[in-house]
Amino acid sequence: MFEEIIYEVADGVATLTLNRPQVSNGFNVPICEEILAAIELANHDQAVKILLVKGEGKVFSVGGDLAEMQRAVDADDVSSLVKIAELVNTISFVLKRLPKPVIMAVDGPVAGAAFNMVVAADFCIATERAKFIQAFVNVNLAPDAGGIFLLTRSLGINRATQLAMTAEAVTAERGLDYGFVYKTCTSDKLDKTVTNLITKLNRASFQSYAAIKQMIWASEFAGWEDYSKLELKLQSDLAYKEDFKEGVRAYTEKRRPQFTGN
Repeated sequence: MFEEIIYEVADGVATLTLNRPQVSNGFNVPICEEILAAIELANHDQAVKILLVKGEGKVFSVGGDLAEMQRAVDADDVSSLVKIAELVNTISFVLKRLPKPVIMAVDGPVAGAAFNMVVAADFCIATERAKFIQAFVNVNLAPDAGGIFLLTRSLGINRATQLAMTAEAVTAERGLDYGFVYKTCTSDKLDKTVTNLITKLNRASFQSYAAIKQMIWASEFAGWEDYSKLELKLQSDLAYKEDFKEGVRAYTEKRRPQFTGN
């Protein structure tokens, strides 16, 4: 059924594994559509109580697929990148609205939209190999996947602004201090730590979890639809700038971008 992800259900847990390790689990249109389809399956499957998201390979996800960005720039097909921006926002949105606990198991670097999807989850368990990066400014973009909407609420306005503007890497331990990481562990203890959390969640009422998530949404996230329109407009505007093309080319050529303000 799926080609870009692996989706499995066992013992009440739906496991969604990003499965494009050859491009560091970068997001293109097909993988985004498959992620949304898998979340929809988990939402409507009464046997599923918890959604677990993992990444195959050494990198959880770089966010946007840089090879796809390079292709779009070379082919003058920026509209396809705007489509991806729309899809990743929807992924974060439905993760936050899913009436079931969402766990991210992170064992490697996380950048861009993937970082924001982690913040959209209810729990993030991260190993010492995890690094979280808001990499958008390096290619003349702004956070997508609901990034600013999520980060300001989860980390506070100043810290969210600083991470978005500096693209500084955040370790798992610092993420724990900031509050978007639930627990840290060594790489070899990740599966055990995830299992322990699932065992703890299984002791309580999943109806309560659904109610809690609904109340949190009403309390903090009810304005997402209006925000997402602004996010997509600004991301689209930036994607059509010459500085975006320069940022993508600079990344491919492994050099510092020379932004001109165009």
